[in-house]
Amino acid sequence: MTGLERRRRRPAVTATCIYENVPSPRYRIGQSQQTAHNVVYRSRESIPLDRRSNTSGSTFPSNQSSSRIDGSVDLPPETTHTRQQLSARDEESIRLKLRIKELEERLSKTTLVQVQSPLVTPRLNVETTASRIGGTYHVHCEKLPGHNESVARGITHKSRLFGQSHWEVNVVLMVRDLLETIESHLPQAALKAGPGIEKCKSLARNIKARRAPPWPSPPTLDLPPKEVSDGLLNCYLRSSESVYRILHIPTFRRDYEAFWVSSNAPDMGFLVQIKLVLAIGTLTYDDRFSLRTSAIRWVYEAQTWLSEPKFKSRLTIQFLQTYLLLLIAQEQIGAGGDSMWISIGGLLRKAVHMGLHRDPIHLPKRTIFAAEMRRRLWNTILEIALQSSLSSGGPPFISLDDFDTAPPGNFDDDQLVADDPIPKAEDQFTQVSIVIALRKTFPVRLAVVRFLNNLPASGTYEETLRLDTQFRTAYKALNRTLQACNWSSPLQPSASSLRFEMRVVDLIMLRFLSSLHLPYFGPALHQATYAFSRKVVVDSSLKIWRLIHHLPSTAVNSQQNPDPLARLSTFSSGFYPLVAIHAALLIIVELQAQLQEEESLGPISVRPDLISVLEEAKAWTRRTVESGETNIKGFLLMCVLTAQIEGLMNGLSDNERAEGLVKAAEYSIETCLPVLEEMAAALRRDTGGGGEEQQGLQIDTLGDMEDWSFLTSDALFNLGDDAINWMLKGGMDTVPSLW
Repeated sequence: MTGLERRRRRPAVTATCIYENVPSPRYRIGQSQQTAHNVVYRSRESIPLDRRSNTSGSTFPSNQSSSRIDGSVDLPPETTHTRQQLSARDEESIRLKLRIKELEERLSKTTLVQVQSPLVTPRLNVETTASRIGGTYHVHCEKLPGHNESVARGITHKSRLFGQSHWEVNVVLMVRDLLETIESHLPQAALKAGPGIEKCKSLARNIKARRAPPWPSPPTLDLPPKEVSDGLLNCYLRSSESVYRILHIPTFRRDYEAFWVSSNAPDMGFLVQIKLVLAIGTLTYDDRFSLRTSAIRWVYEAQTWLSEPKFKSRLTIQFLQTYLLLLIAQEQIGAGGDSMWISIGGLLRKAVHMGLHRDPIHLPKRTIFAAEMRRRLWNTILEIALQSSLSSGGPPFISLDDFDTAPPGNFDDDQLVADDPIPKAEDQFTQVSIVIALRKTFPVRLAVVRFLNNLPASGTYEETLRLDTQFRTAYKALNRTLQACNWSSPLQPSASSLRFEMRVVDLIMLRFLSSLHLPYFGPALHQATYAFSRKVVVDSSLKIWRLIHHLPSTAVNSQQNPDPLARLSTFSSGFYPLVAIHAALLIIVELQAQLQEEESLGPISVRPDLISVLEEAKAWTRRTVESGETNIKGFLLMCVLTAQIEGLMNGLSDNERAEGLVKAAEYSIETCLPVLEEMAAALRRDTGGGGEEQQGLQIDTLGDMEDWSFLTSDALFNLGDDAINWMLKGGMDTVPSLW
């Protein structure tokens, strides 16, 4: 009955029982009837004789009792008759009991709400920092127990909130001394370097505008010659596809070859996939990223095609593949769009809507091919969602309870089109061995990101150490699994390709490990309590740098001996260059701390393996500009920071170090300006245009200077209108304190 709380029938204590209605908080008495929600049992022998029912029939509730819309219940005739015999005192007693019960229920509900949703006392102090270089940041800090040090739990910049795993949350605090020194001497540097910086910025805007095609850009049939396209396809398969499985390679190659010989109109969905694959392949194709403009156009065409209304509701495997390719291409080529973390969230929900979060064994029967492709795509979506959460500082919004899809089976791609394929043993290397091994570490990596970015972001150091133990256990198991693989598969990748896959896996794992300890790296520079975290961050940063830059630059950029990982870090945007620049910055912070800790009358000696990173980082950021990067600020920053460290090593005075900073800023401009000028001139020749005015480009010489996309997708330094005006005026006003 509606509103009736059912209770199981208990054995009768005596031969005859009657039922007394105990009213609920809402009750009604009228026309000799009182309704309630609960029925309880009372032993007949416990009731006075004068109140026992004289009826001889069954005293169980009649099925004819009716339920009212408001939840009240008409009592059966027997009970009503019994209730009519109660004295006024008995009815008043019932009312009092009812009131007591109502109050008890209210108190219980209130207590339950308080237990489930405790009122969290704010523990974080929001410290606002502002400067002409750094812009305005609101750092959410928590004071460590027993120490004067604070750990950054988050940061707010403009309209964005970053969690602990975002590199700015920690690094921007650690380099504050360096930035303060730079800012205090900017007036002198602005007189010489300021106009050059502004000219570089104007050229950069002009170059980016000429590279971008018009919007919308519907897909066309234009492709490079087949020989070039074949090379781009192979570059994609040897790099991105080997780590993030999206395509079934034999099927894609078959359709790709048919595309070139067919005289029929191509399937537009497949043509878009081809262009995205080729766009990603341009990043490792040569040592100059010569097809950058073409790659941007292909991404724009895919964006246009997928934005058409008819594709909003299309939920197919091909759609998921194309969307994943687009997200990777957008991020790595720097062709706009939302951040990866935002976009992958929408794709994750599309995949759930298609049931990819359920393992195929729980769904209608499918072929092995179809089931494995669903597992692979779901696995790739999970991996990208987790990595983007770590990079963006956003919550992962994923739980292990949200899906039951198993990892991909250990099949080579050609097995999936055979009859009744059997997965290979775990120790047999296949085209998904890397993916399967990395998936085994997913739970602990998810725990790390949730620990850093979920609310409340205030984990203890003991929890950090506990997660570190779990992470290292998973990391060791991953290494053992891959080392135990039998590499005799006929589809075994080339030595260079295999090295790439293994290095990327190492890179991913070290990134998670470093991020786990990074919140305590700053405090560890002053407190021995957290010395372990300092060691982990420094060692991980050095390993990350060596994974990417382990070969001499001549070999890295050689067509005879290409290094896909080095090229991705040099030419792409997103994950690869970010982990490299962050590793270099953390090493510089460590070097400065070592120099400040040392006391010596002569030159100070520091770790040579860390010192070598300085010049390598400066050379690397210079190569990025020479290969087409329009943002010179990475190179400028490395020049200035290197000059600062060298000044400290040589025991220079404050004034001497300031002079070195100014010279370093001038050197960076003198190096980059001719490169950008030649870049702009080449684009004018290619597009047949003249000056900026002929292209309808409006160059605002005092415009936004916060494009630090080389360092992060968001601004690190906000050299806006006021900053440029101040610099060009020579900084006559008092320079505000950075912190």
